[in-house]
Amino acid sequence: MARRNLNDLLYFVTVAREGSFTRAAALLGVTQPALSQAIRGLEARLQIRLLTRTTRSVSCTAAGERLLQAIGHRFDEIDAELDGLTELRDKPAGTVRITCGDHVLRTTLLPRLAPLLREYADIHVEFDVNYGFRDIVADRFDAGVRLGDTIDKDMVAVPIGPPLRMAVAASPDYFATRPRPKQPQDLMAHNCINMRMQSGGGLYVWDFQRRGRQVNVRVAGQLVFNTSPNIVDAALAGLGIAWLPEEEFAPHLDEGRLVRVMEDWCAPFAGYSLYYPSRRQPSPAFSLVVEALRYRQQTAGPASAGILKM
Repeated sequence: MARRNLNDLLYFVTVAREGSFTRAAALLGVTQPALSQAIRGLEARLQIRLLTRTTRSVSCTAAGERLLQAIGHRFDEIDAELDGLTELRDKPAGTVRITCGDHVLRTTLLPRLAPLLREYADIHVEFDVNYGFRDIVADRFDAGVRLGDTIDKDMVAVPIGPPLRMAVAASPDYFATRPRPKQPQDLMAHNCINMRMQSGGGLYVWDFQRRGRQVNVRVAGQLVFNTSPNIVDAALAGLGIAWLPEEEFAPHLDEGRLVRVMEDWCAPFAGYSLYYPSRRQPSPAFSLVVEALRYRQQTAGPASAGILKM
């Protein structure tokens, strides 16, 4: 195919992956009409339809899917090689794309990356706030952030925080007229604030553990959210009992705006990790981001004053 058509192939790959001309045009920095014209021109030259367009979505035809599978990874390889050229620069440069939740972004990622970004002006980081389980390879992210026990085995996982614990909490006003639950089954008599999973669409099951005994409870209540900040706000307003990682409640527990219960049923579990494909060839910029985020635990005592890498 003529060299002048390579842009059209890139346009096609972007539209196919995004499933939208609008989003693809924004990513490519071109107008939507110009993008549509380029795709129509490509289809005319190939004499086959590559995309099926509706008023709400864009999807690949069988031919389009075949072309995407054949050439999509080639453009990814080109991007990776271009990123690799930054090794020849005096200072690392490039863009690192990370998908993560809002809370870990505010409490961990931004504070840890701030010194790095001040030192390296040519390193750029793009965050995608999302509570679902994104496919970072298909969605072309460099890395994602998840709890350590939810990461696929074929990914490299780098701990970026300590072990976590869940907490069950409500406002003093809520407990003023209701007995405080002491064991998981007691929650069935309470107005609990649920969270809906963005990946599967179901409600989270509240799971507890004490002395080797594990209990899962499907709670009920008037409110359901799909993001944790709204759950915290609802608990503060006295609208029910919430269940989230304890760090999300921390300032409100410390200042008495929330009351914690059933603490003996909340066992620690693996904290947040940054994950990325094991086959990835990291760029200097990406390596610096990983090291800036890596969790390091300070050991106690003068004989072990060094920093341990987890």
